[in-house]
Amino acid sequence: MGDFENKEREEVFSKKVRAGKRTYFFDVKATRSNDYYVTITESKKRFEDGQFIKHKIFLYKEDFEKFAEGLTDVVNYIKSNQEVIEKRYEPNFDDAYAEEAGARSKDDFSF
Repeated sequence: MGDFENKEREEVFSKKVRAGKRTYFFDVKATRSNDYYVTITESKKRFEDGQFIKHKIFLYKEDFEKFAEGLTDVVNYIKSNQEVIEKRYEPNFDDAYAEEAGARSKDDFSF
């Protein structure tokens, strides 16, 4: 295993979502055989020392449907069993553009 194995894969597409104190990064990357997969990264600034703490998961295309089902189920459960207080964040340009273009609703996790 050479240096190539240790390098981060190049991003094919990326979406940054700012949500209050956290930022989420949805990145599409490609394997050496050009199969796409998704990395989801949560980044949050630690106030004690100003460092960013990051958590990352890898989501492979064979798991997309099951992942979306599970996410939809838990979101619907929370919405049904607990009042959701919607926080208002300043919209960014991407959000405004997506709404104008008729993008999916924020509750639609289907692929």
